[in-house]
Amino acid sequence: MPTTLRLESAKRLLPWLVAVAFFMESLDTTILNTAVPTIADALGIAPLSMKAALTSYTLSLAVFIPISGWIADRFGTRSVFFTAIGVFSAGSLLCGLSVNMPMLVAARILQGCGGAMMMPVGRITMVRTFPRSELVRAMSFVAIPGLIGPLIGPLAGGLIVGFLHWRMIFFVNLPMGALGMYFVFKYMPDYRSEKTTPLDLVGLILFGSGIALLSYVLEIFGEHTLDTKSVVFLLCLSVALLVAYAVHAMGSEFPLLKVWLFRVRTFRVAIVGSFATRLGLGGLPFLLPLLYQIGLGYTPVQSGLLIMPQPLAAMSLKVLMPRILKRFGYRRVLGANTAAIGVLIILFMTVGVGTPLVQIVAMAFALGFFSSMQFTAVNTLVFADLSDADASPGSSIASTVQQMSMSFGVALSSLLAALYLGGEHRPGPAGMISGIHWTFLTVGLMTIGTSFMFRRLKPTDGAAMSGPGPAKP
Repeated sequence: MPTTLRLESAKRLLPWLVAVAFFMESLDTTILNTAVPTIADALGIAPLSMKAALTSYTLSLAVFIPISGWIADRFGTRSVFFTAIGVFSAGSLLCGLSVNMPMLVAARILQGCGGAMMMPVGRITMVRTFPRSELVRAMSFVAIPGLIGPLIGPLAGGLIVGFLHWRMIFFVNLPMGALGMYFVFKYMPDYRSEKTTPLDLVGLILFGSGIALLSYVLEIFGEHTLDTKSVVFLLCLSVALLVAYAVHAMGSEFPLLKVWLFRVRTFRVAIVGSFATRLGLGGLPFLLPLLYQIGLGYTPVQSGLLIMPQPLAAMSLKVLMPRILKRFGYRRVLGANTAAIGVLIILFMTVGVGTPLVQIVAMAFALGFFSSMQFTAVNTLVFADLSDADASPGSSIASTVQQMSMSFGVALSSLLAALYLGGEHRPGPAGMISGIHWTFLTVGLMTIGTSFMFRRLKPTDGAAMSGPGPAKP
């Protein structure tokens, strides 16, 4: 445990240290999204097939995040965070050197191994350093520098693929990786447990195999590379593996993920609601560049500029979110906010040839605000009724589910688009616009339906997370 002096220094510096890592990951993702059409053309594959480069990374995160808490307790938060940034940087380098899709996917998996340690370990360190009443404000502060990545990423990706080479989008992370490793080594507090529990290897195999196979089924179903019987068999097998893990975890003394935490109502609602919401939102960063560049004929730079208002809104309005949560409470905010996100997704169906740019920018700005409000709320509600001892396993579950939903969101959106395109993998502009529009309608309606999940919350749930004083009913 750190000394009092070091703890005070950590409270000043820790948000910036965590933000460096978050910046690397967010920059990498947003740059890649903008460059999807260009990279697909360079590698000779269909644009929708590029989803593998996105889902392989987030799926790798989901598989390895559950052991991040155990590794941090065993080796210390500072050492693990330092190593994680190094592995992520090595993966970025290999992504930039990739010459085909299998190599790119393998490098993205390596990136995910590093990222799996970065996000949850950073969050665990924040939870252990700040009291509950300061946690929302501290996480909101961390998110502001972290949102700089999504803010400049789309435009940077457009500029790089437009004027340099697509490989450079992965190399820009390398200087940040070196800087992050320096600051983590020098300033980050080193929390660790004197006694660690045994690693649940059986649980890791069952859980990792189950979600990996489920994601694979979604991908190949969209590609129509297997017959229906094979797809159904693989789907049943993936579900069986996940059920087997749940049974194993309930009977294990030291499970990979403490599934019994779902008995805590606020935790359960936050996790399930977050997963369902991200299924709708997760595919938008993949679909929007395809709509703008292939459907509407915009350049990568123009496409990046149209995406920038989303993180700009999230960053500029982040400081208001603790006040909003305190004034209206989690139940009201999450119910109304989720429905608003669904409506906004459906409104993107109006984007077509001749749509005024001011309309696209306004919708992107609104989506950025409501999305950021959603994620801030659910990410903090997770810890509302958890004990200090359950904070670490709760964080692991939250981070795992977040990455699973993002991976499944991309796979689901790509699957829906492929189905609406009638199996046409290289559609023209009109076909791409139509397929993506119908996908927006489907996931938007799904998201609106998700808003009803948050009715299970009580008006005062999460009041302690937004500062002193109860949330008003």
